[in-house]
Amino acid sequence: MGVQVVVSLLAASVMQKLAPHCSFARWLLCNGSLHRYKHPSEEELRVLAGKQRPKTKRDRRMNGVTDDKPLSVPRDIDLHLDTSPITAVDALVLRYFLEYQWFVDFAVYATAVYIFTEGYSCVVEPQREMNLGVLWCLLTVFFSIKVFFMVMRHYFRSEEGGERSVCLTFAFFFLLLAMVVLVVREEYLEFGLEPGLDSVSSNLESILKPRGWEWTLPLAKLAFKLGLVALCSFLGACLTFPGLRLAQTHLDALRMAADRPLAQVLLHVSFLAPVLLVVMWIRPISRDFVLHAPMGKQTVQILSDSAFNTARLWAVVGLCGLRLAATRPHLQAYLGLAERWVQQMRKEAGRIAAVEIQRKITRIYCYVPVVSLQYLGPIILTLHCALLLKTLGHHSWGLYPESPPVPAAVAAAPSRPGGEDGEEVRAAVEQITGVLGGILTPLFFRGLFAFLTWWVAACQVVTSLFGLYFHQHLAAS
Repeated sequence: MGVQVVVSLLAASVMQKLAPHCSFARWLLCNGSLHRYKHPSEEELRVLAGKQRPKTKRDRRMNGVTDDKPLSVPRDIDLHLDTSPITAVDALVLRYFLEYQWFVDFAVYATAVYIFTEGYSCVVEPQREMNLGVLWCLLTVFFSIKVFFMVMRHYFRSEEGGERSVCLTFAFFFLLLAMVVLVVREEYLEFGLEPGLDSVSSNLESILKPRGWEWTLPLAKLAFKLGLVALCSFLGACLTFPGLRLAQTHLDALRMAADRPLAQVLLHVSFLAPVLLVVMWIRPISRDFVLHAPMGKQTVQILSDSAFNTARLWAVVGLCGLRLAATRPHLQAYLGLAERWVQQMRKEAGRIAAVEIQRKITRIYCYVPVVSLQYLGPIILTLHCALLLKTLGHHSWGLYPESPPVPAAVAAAPSRPGGEDGEEVRAAVEQITGVLGGILTPLFFRGLFAFLTWWVAACQVVTSLFGLYFHQHLAAS
C-alpha cells in the first residue's frame, strides 16, 4: 500500500499548492469563453430615459426627483446590455465560488488518483491491499451530498418561501417513489440489492445465532431499507432545483444553437443521458434483450453477463463525459437570462426603478457558482458512484478478468476465557473485522451502488422533465 499512500499524499499536496495557480474549476468559468452581462449605470439609464441630471435642489424638484425617491425609468426604454468575459478577479468575489472551486478540483484529483490506483492494481496485482482510490471516491460522494445540502439550505433561507415548498413537495414525492422502487422485483429492476442483503444476513446469522440475537436480522434489514428510503428522499430534494435549472438552461441553449445542428445534437444527447442510464438497469429492455436478442425465430447472445456489466460502466462514464462537454453552453445560456429579462421588460408598460434593473442583472451573474454546482454536482456524484460500483463490486473495465463476488462465510470468533490484554484486544479486533467482512461484501456493494447510481439518474430524469413542462407551459402562461 506504500505506493498508493505516496500518490494520495502527493495528490493532496499538489491540490493544496496549485489551487491558487492552476485550477480546473476556475478555468471552466474563467477561460474567456463565458461572457456576463454588465448592469447599466444610473447615468446610462437616465440618458436612455431622456432625463438630464439635475444640478440643484430646485431642478430636482421641478423634474420630480427628490432625495428620498429613487430614479425610475420607463420599462420600454431601448436598453442594450454590454458583455464582458468572466475573469478570475471577477469570480473570486462571488458567493460560493471558493466552495465551487474546491469541490470540483477535489473531484478532479479524486478521479486522477482512482485512475492511477486502478492501473496500479491491474499491472502489479497487489494482494490484500486496500484500494485508496475507493477512499477518494467515497469522500467525493460525501462532499457531493454536502454541496447539495449547502445549496438546498440556501433555498430554505430564502425570504420568499416558494423554494422551500418545492423542496418539501419533491422530498415527499421521492420518498413514495423510493418505497415503490424497493418493492419491485429483481426481474424488472436488477440492482442486486436483495441478493446483497441476503448475503449479509446469512453471514451475520453465524455470528448472532450463538448469542441468541438472530431475531435482530429482520429488524436490521428493515432499518437499512428505511434508511435507504430516507437517503433517497433527501437526494431527490437536493436534486430538485438542479433538474429544474437544467431544463431551463437546456431550452435556452437550444435557442442559442438554432443555427448549429451538431451543437443541438450534443445538447439533446447530454440531456437524455440520465434516461439512458435509467434504462440500463431495467432488465427486460436491457440485459435480457442483449443476452437473448431476437433474430428471426432464434435468439442470439450479443454479450455475456460480465461484458454487459462492463459495457454499462463504460456507458455511465461516457455519458458523464458527454454532459461535462456541454457545460459551457448551459452556463452561457444561464448568463443569457439577463438579456432575456431585459427583452421581457421592454414588452411591459409602466416604470421600474433603476436600482431594480441593476439588482436583477447583477443577481443573475452572482448566482453563477451555484448554477455551476447544480450542473456539475450530479455528474460528479453519478460518476463516482459508478466507480465505486466497479471497484467494490468487483466488476471489470474489460482490461482484465472480472473476479466473481463470492462472499466468504464469516465464522464467529471463539470466546477466550481470559488472558493478557493484548490477546483480548487482538480477539476484539478479529471479531470486529469478521463482522465488517460479513457486511461489506462485494455482492452487497454491487446492489447498493448500482441502486444509488440508478437513483441519482432517475431523480434527474423526473426533475428535468418536470422542468421542461414547467418552463414551456406553466411559466409561459
